[in-house]
Amino acid sequence: MEKTILLIEDDRSISEMVRNYLTKEGFKVICAFDGEEALNKFHQSSFHLILLDLMLPKLNGMDFLKIIREKSLVPVLILSAKDGEVEKALGLGFGADDYITKPFSMIELAARVRAAIRRATDYSNSEMIKKPDKIIVHEITLDIHNFLAEKNGKEIKLTFKEWKILKLFFMNPKRVFTKEQIYHSVWEEDYYGDENIINVHMRRLREKIEDDPSSPHYIKTLWGIGYRLGEF
Repeated sequence: MEKTILLIEDDRSISEMVRNYLTKEGFKVICAFDGEEALNKFHQSSFHLILLDLMLPKLNGMDFLKIIREKSLVPVLILSAKDGEVEKALGLGFGADDYITKPFSMIELAARVRAAIRRATDYSNSEMIKKPDKIIVHEITLDIHNFLAEKNGKEIKLTFKEWKILKLFFMNPKRVFTKEQIYHSVWEEDYYGDENIINVHMRRLREKIEDDPSSPHYIKTLWGIGYRLGEF
C-alpha cells in the first residue's frame, strides 16, 4: 500500500525538492507551507509519517507537534536548520521520533522515512497481537491493545518512543538495559553512542510517569550500567 507523508516546510524550493524525490521513491506526499494549513490537512486525512520543519509561519512546528500529540502517535521526523543539541532535545522531548539537520541528503532522508514508517507499522501489526492486553506495574496500567497508559485511572500522554521504552521495561521487569540495548530495542537501528537521544526520552518519560522525576521509582538508573524497572 502506498504510504502517505505530510510534508510541512515553508521553503517552497526545499518542499518541492523533497516532494519530487520521495514521490519517485514511491511515497504519496501532501505539502503544507505553514502550521495552520498543516493542522487542517492533518485533520482531513490520515498519514503514515509527518516531515516537520520547526520554523513555520502562523503556527510554529513545536505548537503543531504538541497539538497533534494529544490525539495521534503518527511518526514525526523533524527537519531542522539548527544544529544545536538543545534544539534537537526539545524537538524529541515534545514528541518527535527522529530529526535530520539541514542540509541533508535525499538518500539519508528517504532511509530515515522508511525506517520510521517500518517501526510504527511493524509495532502496530505484530507486537500487540502476540502480547497480553494489559500490564500493570504498581499504579500504572499499560494497555497494549489500545496503546494507552494510565496512572491511577488517568491517561498518561506518551509519544510512540516513550510508549515503547515503558513497554520494554514492563515486559522485562528483572532485566537491566544499557543505553545501547534500549536504542536497539526501541529504535531498531545501530547505536553510535548518541546518549543525548536516550537521556532526553528518559527524562521526558519520567516527567510523565513519576511523582517526583528527580527521585524516580518506576525506572531506576544504575550509574555506569543502564536502567531497570523499579520494585514495588
